[in-house]
Amino acid sequence: MKKNKILTLTIFAAICAISTFAGCSKNQNGSKIAFILDWTPNTNHTGLFVAQKKGFFAEEGLEVEIIQPSEDSATMMVASGRAQFGVGFQDSLAPAILRDEGIPVTAVAALLQHNTSGIISLKKAGIENAKALEGKKYATWNSPIELATIQKVMENDGGDFSKVQLIPSTVYDVVTALNTEIDAVWIYYAWDGIKLELEGLETNYLDFAKLDEVFDYYTPLFIANSDFLKEHPDSAKRFLKALRRGYEYSTENIEEAAEILCKSAPELDRELVFKSQKWISPYYKAEAPKWGYIDAERWNRFFRWLNDTNLLDGKLPENFGFTNEYLN
Repeated sequence: MKKNKILTLTIFAAICAISTFAGCSKNQNGSKIAFILDWTPNTNHTGLFVAQKKGFFAEEGLEVEIIQPSEDSATMMVASGRAQFGVGFQDSLAPAILRDEGIPVTAVAALLQHNTSGIISLKKAGIENAKALEGKKYATWNSPIELATIQKVMENDGGDFSKVQLIPSTVYDVVTALNTEIDAVWIYYAWDGIKLELEGLETNYLDFAKLDEVFDYYTPLFIANSDFLKEHPDSAKRFLKALRRGYEYSTENIEEAAEILCKSAPELDRELVFKSQKWISPYYKAEAPKWGYIDAERWNRFFRWLNDTNLLDGKLPENFGFTNEYLN
């Protein structure tokens, strides 16, 4: 899965200049919802497709269209009102929150209860711990938060981040990348990690959530257009109710859910989908008191770290940017 890059303030300025709800005037009762994916369909999205296929949205009186992003990110689409809901990332929302005007996007539910991303490498590269990244070639998209994350986990392990060889690169195929000059790549294990397993490749994996609790933040998560939430709170609650049913069904019926995803996106590798679905399903709810719940302490802990490291132009407020209000 592609790791979303941090959106620039210039892009957000353009978003805010758009007539945010140009498309909402035709949706007076909030029953028509456009949902924008963050990337191509994968097992992060299974519950969404299950809710669509099993008629959970229809039972709530909703007409939901699932769309893939083109040149614009999911966050941009939701912010501009071209989609009411989508998939976002806590680290990507952080810079947007600090704009004077802000952007009309709110995190409304956790997609996964734990960060399943980390740094992966082939075992032959010898990167068994974070310190071992010294002297290795890492494929980077040059995000300040990305690089600061790697620096922190390396320093926690007594490593020197300045010794990492940063190779600017957007990795679309982790198998190909790790068989070239690249030693290490940031991935989401449920997809790219499973893909490497299926290729029979032995790897070392540095799990961010296990290396430092600061990095067990919410990525990915569900975001919504803030003004849509205010104007159609009942529709938002009904949407999230159907979505919850989709993800709970996917947790309890793993193979059937995987089959639904395969039929919804026939271009996907069937073996990868089924194995990934089995791996990721426990993360949809994990130990959370209810599906989608966003824990304030975990949310704030990551933002406090961003504040302490001065990575952004300003300080992130506590308990801002998310809500559990629409969960049921």
